[in-house]
Amino acid sequence: MDLSSFRVQPGPVDLTSHPTSGSPGFDGDKAAGKDALAAVAEELADLQERLVATGRSAGDDAPSVLLVLQGMDTSGKGGTVRKVFGLLDPQGVRVASFGAPTPEELAQDFLWRVARTVPGPGQVGVFDRSHYEDVLVARVRSLASPEEVERRYGAINDFEAGLRAGGTRIVKVLLHISPDEQKERLLARLDDPTKHWKFSPADIDDRALWADYQRAYEIALERTHSEDAPWYVVPAGSKWYRNLVVAQLLRDELRALDLRWPAASFDPDEQRRRLTEQDPLA
Repeated sequence: MDLSSFRVQPGPVDLTSHPTSGSPGFDGDKAAGKDALAAVAEELADLQERLVATGRSAGDDAPSVLLVLQGMDTSGKGGTVRKVFGLLDPQGVRVASFGAPTPEELAQDFLWRVARTVPGPGQVGVFDRSHYEDVLVARVRSLASPEEVERRYGAINDFEAGLRAGGTRIVKVLLHISPDEQKERLLARLDDPTKHWKFSPADIDDRALWADYQRAYEIALERTHSEDAPWYVVPAGSKWYRNLVVAQLLRDELRALDLRWPAASFDPDEQRRRLTEQDPLA
């Protein structure tokens, strides 16, 4: 699959030109997609183990990877985290989810709470929603002045450039769905009492502002896409396809680190001799 087709290009962004459903670039069906994900999972596990090992051997000099997930309600951010990051060793994963800021967080700059949760050396991190809420919701709901929102685009670019300079690879994904698909998913939640906890009446309020949110996303993607912190627009109508594409994006970021297994800090032959000669019950 050619993942570059999902990558945002420099310049104006028109989300209506990006598909919200189907499986572009993949000829198989859902079953084939799940098989493909299983194959990616095997490589992901190996690459992540190398990253964890590098973190333990290289300390603060070890790299890290950050995946940012954004999308309208029901686009599948949480499901993607479960299906993709569930393939990894949890000891090397850091998941952060950002809801409405607390009073403590509101007293700080908007990036304060985000900077505290970035992945450490040797870790893979994921943001389920992120600092982009502060230029999306803030813009649509007028929670900040236009001047402040404008400042935040630059602050985000500087923040992400600093992360990249410090060794963190960043990939940002917009899980793209249609309003019709969202309606079906919201209705499914209302029809299932076990899913009522996932429903919020505010979701319907936000649907009324769909066009405003789409425009806010377009501006955010235009202003914050860069070579070192790129945006990808991934169709999220098919959950299995969404998971496969995100898993492949993460795999490619780990591949790009070109990690090698750290050399042993001891003599394996000497330790083997000690082990074979040892009798702990003697």
